[in-house]
Amino acid sequence: MTRRHLLRGFGTVMALPWLESLASREVRAAVAKAGAPMRAAWLYVPNGVNVEEWMPTGSGKDYQLSASLSELAGLRDEFSVLSGLAHDMARSHGNGGGDHARATATFLTGCMPKKTAGADIRLGESVDQIAARQIGRQTRLPSLELSTDGQRSAGRCDSGYSCAYQFNLAWKSETMPMAPEMDPRLAFERLFGLGSVTMGSGPEAERARKTRRSVLDAVMGEAKGLQAKAGDADRRKLEEYLDSVREIERRIEQAESISVTMPDVARPEGIPERYEDHIRAMMDLLVLAFQTDSTRVATFLLAHDGSNRSFPELGVADAHHAISHHQRNPEKLRKIALIDRFYVRQFGYFLEKLKGAMIGEERLLDRTLVTYGGGIGDGDRHNHDNLPILLAGGKADGVQHGRRWVLEGEVPMTNLHLGILERLGVKAERVGDSSGVLSLV
Repeated sequence: MTRRHLLRGFGTVMALPWLESLASREVRAAVAKAGAPMRAAWLYVPNGVNVEEWMPTGSGKDYQLSASLSELAGLRDEFSVLSGLAHDMARSHGNGGGDHARATATFLTGCMPKKTAGADIRLGESVDQIAARQIGRQTRLPSLELSTDGQRSAGRCDSGYSCAYQFNLAWKSETMPMAPEMDPRLAFERLFGLGSVTMGSGPEAERARKTRRSVLDAVMGEAKGLQAKAGDADRRKLEEYLDSVREIERRIEQAESISVTMPDVARPEGIPERYEDHIRAMMDLLVLAFQTDSTRVATFLLAHDGSNRSFPELGVADAHHAISHHQRNPEKLRKIALIDRFYVRQFGYFLEKLKGAMIGEERLLDRTLVTYGGGIGDGDRHNHDNLPILLAGGKADGVQHGRRWVLEGEVPMTNLHLGILERLGVKAERVGDSSGVLSLV
């Protein structure tokens, strides 16, 4: 692989997948002993499900796939059904309506969102960001956030709750949601675009690098000078600012150390017109991100809770949220089941892509833990117990599938999050309202 070959992509950077043939004998032996790193993705679907069509019967290895889950019949040995998980913090607890906002907000945090439509939002750190904080430095991007619904961090959305709660799965802190990207082209650029000539070679790139270094040095020097004169509160603000600058510098230097090549895929041109094509374009990018080790942590909000998207391609012209309040109407339940199967089918597509991608001699799926589901069980009841949750992947780390777990009592879903963190090698005492670690073996 020549330098000319590696640089042919011009403005695109990409971390190469593991290439065993180019590694030394010592490196191959070390990787074989330690194993490739694990990845984790969380996929969210909105508005609850047609419970009778979605929930399987039986338990253990002998369970029977339901009508909705029959879309995954060919992948039965690659995933498990987890029944009995709940999100207590998505319940009202005296805050009245707003189950859709709370469902999305608590899904990865296990925390009760502050009921506000103003700027004073407050929630908690999500499981993906707990992971990103500890293992994100090992990849070009600490985490990747995707959506098909765009970004909203303000305004009133559900019964007095800020739109930030419904449109953001990932939260870096109590007050900082991680805005997802909905445009496949922009997501591609974030993953593989240089955004700067500093990644190239020659005099122009070297001048750009020197300019960047001088700007960063100037910023750091100016900030340190101000720090000596500032009061306690301002010193803390400046310290946070300096930390941000250091992080930017570290990311740029890390990116410059990575080989440059074009991925063997077409660059996305924008948002596809068909919803299914949009979902699958994002899933394709997510597989590439994991395969190239550009990130090991990702979230994908297929649609925000409360979404009123219609599905004309399924013969469902009705708005999803509207018919989720079905009141046992058979026709509405039939349409909800069609939507449920549509989303399960997309999940199957994602698993097939992970299954077909390889890291050395291992399937990417075996090195990836994928959680699929939502924060509401029955859309009509707005219940947050016995959630529709599937777990896939992770076989390389001993996770077994092809079964249905029927958990006793009401188990916090955050216990599952702790189990996933454990598999990622991330240390965490708790996630939100977790009460223990749910073992994945």
